[in-house]
Amino acid sequence: MADGTESESRKLLGRLRDTLAEEGAGQARLDKITHLIADSMGTQVCSIYLFRDSETLELCATQGLKPEAVHQTRMRVGEGLVGHVARTGQPVNTENAPATKGFRYMPETGEEVFSAFLGLPIQRLGETLGVLVVQSRDKRKYSEDEIYALEVVAMVLAEMAELGAFVGEGAALRALHQQAVLYHGTTGQEGSAEGHVWLHEPRVVVTNPVADDPEQENARFHVALDDLRLSVDDMLGRLHPSDKDQREVLEAYRMFANSRGWMRRIEEDIARGLSAEAAVEKEQNTARARMETVPDPYLRERLHDLDDLSNRLLRILSGQGSETGAEMPDDPVLIATNIGPAELLEYGRRLKAIVLEEGSVGSHAAIVARAWAIPLVIHAKNITAEALNGDVIMVDGDQGVVHLRPEDTVVSAFRDKMAMKAEAQKRYVSLRDKPAETRDGHTIQLYMNAGLMADLPSLEGSGAEGVGLFRTELQFLIRNRMPKRQELADIYARVLDASKGRRVQFRTLDIGSDKVLPYMKPNDEPNPALGWRAIRVGLDKPGVMRMQLQALIRAAAGRPLTLMFPMVAQFEEFKAGRDHVFRELEREEALGHALPAKVEIGTMLETPSLAYAPKQFFDMCDFISIGGNDLKQFFFAADRENERVRRRYDTLNVSFLGLIERIVERCEDSETPVSFCGEDAGRPVEALCFAAMGLRSLSMRPASIGPVKSLLRRVDLSEVRAVIDKAWDEGEQSVRQPIMEWLASVPR
Repeated sequence: MADGTESESRKLLGRLRDTLAEEGAGQARLDKITHLIADSMGTQVCSIYLFRDSETLELCATQGLKPEAVHQTRMRVGEGLVGHVARTGQPVNTENAPATKGFRYMPETGEEVFSAFLGLPIQRLGETLGVLVVQSRDKRKYSEDEIYALEVVAMVLAEMAELGAFVGEGAALRALHQQAVLYHGTTGQEGSAEGHVWLHEPRVVVTNPVADDPEQENARFHVALDDLRLSVDDMLGRLHPSDKDQREVLEAYRMFANSRGWMRRIEEDIARGLSAEAAVEKEQNTARARMETVPDPYLRERLHDLDDLSNRLLRILSGQGSETGAEMPDDPVLIATNIGPAELLEYGRRLKAIVLEEGSVGSHAAIVARAWAIPLVIHAKNITAEALNGDVIMVDGDQGVVHLRPEDTVVSAFRDKMAMKAEAQKRYVSLRDKPAETRDGHTIQLYMNAGLMADLPSLEGSGAEGVGLFRTELQFLIRNRMPKRQELADIYARVLDASKGRRVQFRTLDIGSDKVLPYMKPNDEPNPALGWRAIRVGLDKPGVMRMQLQALIRAAAGRPLTLMFPMVAQFEEFKAGRDHVFRELEREEALGHALPAKVEIGTMLETPSLAYAPKQFFDMCDFISIGGNDLKQFFFAADRENERVRRRYDTLNVSFLGLIERIVERCEDSETPVSFCGEDAGRPVEALCFAAMGLRSLSMRPASIGPVKSLLRRVDLSEVRAVIDKAWDEGEQSVRQPIMEWLASVPR
C-alpha cells in the first residue's frame, strides 16, 4: 500500500475525529462528515443512510443530492442498491448505477445524473447500522484503495454512532440503546418474567477509533498480541491430557494469533489511521459478516473461534475485562450469545429468565431453564449488541418474544398477563393434595421431570407423585472431566433421599445429538439427532454404562431402583442394556454391596419402530415411557430445531394420536405400565387428549402440574374421546379445533 494513500487516509480520519469532537448537534456532525468524505475522495456525492427501524433505511445526510430529500427518502431493506447493501452486508461498486440490476429511481434525490456508485455497510460486530454511499457523474469503478479507505471510514462512523455522536436532531437520529426494541425469537422454555438485563459477556466499547501515531498503535497491538499468546500458551499448559476439545479450541486460538494474514490486515488498518482497538474490531466485523454466509459448520466454528479471540485481544487492549464493576440486579435476566451448562449453573436459581442469540430447544441451557422453571427465548438475533446492563426487559417464553426497554403500554399489558397467571397459580395450589381425577372416575398420575438436585424441592410443592424422568446427563455435561463413580452414587443417593420414598425413574446417560460432553470428541455427523447417541453410545462404550449402573445400584442402598434406557430403536438394544444391569447386580452382590430392594427396568419409547416391536419386548419391559419430543420429530420427519417445519405438525394430529393409542393398546395387552413424558404432557389440552387415548400417567415440568390437574378434574374423558372420534370420522387432520370448541362449553 502506498505511503501517500495511507497518509491521505490518516488525514481524512483525523479530520473526522476533529469534527466529531466539536460541540454541536448530531445532524450538523453528519452533514459535515458527508462534505469531508466527498471532498477527500473527489466525488460529487456522499450520503449516509441509517436505519429508522429494523426494516427501513432513511437518508440522514448528504453532500450532492437534493437537501430536501434528507429525512424524506426512505427504503426497505433489499430495496434499491442501498437496500441491497444493507441486506447482504456486502459492497456494491458499479460504474453505471441506473443500469445496474436492482437500482431504484428516487426522483426527490436528483441522483439520476450520477453514474458511478459505491455503497458499503456501516457495521459494528455483525450488526448493520446503515449504509455509506459515494457517487460520481463519470462512469468509473472505484479502486480497491478507495473501497478500503471508505471501509475504514464506515468503521469509524459505526463506532461513533455506538457512542451517540449523531444524536440530537432528526427523527432518524435517535440515541442507541435507549429505544424500545422488540425481538421475535423461539420458545426454549415457556413462562413470563420481568427483570433487568445482565450481560454474560459485557461488550467492549471502543472509545478511541482514530489515532494520531500509527507506530505507537502498532506497538500497542503487538504488546497486547504477545500477552494474548502467552495467556493461550499458559491455558494450554494447564490442560489435562483428556481435555481434547478444549485443546483443539486453544490450538485454533494459537493458530489465529500467529496468522500473518490476520496480523497484516490489522497493521494495514492501523497504518490507515485506526487505533489498535478499532483495527482489531474491523477484522472482527469482517469475520462476523463471513460467519453469516459460510454454510460449512467447521468453517463457521473456526470463524467463531476468531471472533472469541478478537474479544480477548480487545479486552487486553482496552483494559475492559469481564469484571466491569457492574452489580448484578436483584431480578437478573441473563443475555448471552450462547452459554454452556457449567457457566449457567454458576448463576444459580436467582435468574428470572434467559435470552440467547443462538441455542436450541434441546440444548443444555433449555434443560437447565426447564429445571429452574424460568422462561428461555433463543434465536433473539443481535440482542447482545443492543442490550445494556440494567435495561428493563420483559420475556414472554410462551410466544418467544422479548421486550427490551418496553413502552409503558407494553409494560402494563405484560404485567396484567403475569397477574392473571399468578392468580391462576393460587388456584392450582389449592389442588396440590387432590388427585387428578376426571368426572367419570379416571385417575391420572402426574409426575415431574428433573435433572438437578435443585429441582427436588419442587416435588413437594408441585403435587407431583414422583419423578417420571430424572435426566442423569446433566451431571456429565457440567464437568470438564468424566465424573467418578462415587460422585455419581452420592448424587443419586441424595436424589432418592429428597424424593422421600416417591418413585424416581432414572434415565441412563442420554448424550449425543445436541448434548455433547466437553471431554468427549464430537463426531462429525450429517444428522446428529439420527446418529450416535443415547443407548447407542452406552452399548458401544460399555465402560461408561457399567460405571453409571454401578453408581445407581450403590445409591439405592437397599431401596427400590427404577431406571430406563433412552433412544431404544429395536428389541435387541433393550435386551443388551437389560443384560448389563443384571451383570452389574451380580457383580455388586459378589462384592458384598447392598442390592436394591426391587429393580424395575424400562425404556423410553422415542422411535416409531419400537411401537411395532415384537410382543416379547413389551412383555420384558417393566414399564415404558413415551418420549414425546423425539417421537414426534421422528414420526413427522420434522426436526424440532427447525422452525420452518416443526410448527407445521400438531401433536393433536389424528395420526399421532393413533400412534399413541396403538402403544397404549400394546402395553395393556402385556400389562406393562405406560406413561407420556415431554413438553406436550405439560400442556393441558394435549394432556387431556392423551388421557382420552388411554394414558394414565404423564410426566412434565413441575409448573405444569397445576394447570393440567385443574383441567382434568373438570372433564369427562368419554366425552373427550367422543369429540376425537367424531373429528377422526369426519377426516379432520387435527382434533385441536373441535376439542377447543367443546372445552368452551365445559363448566369451570
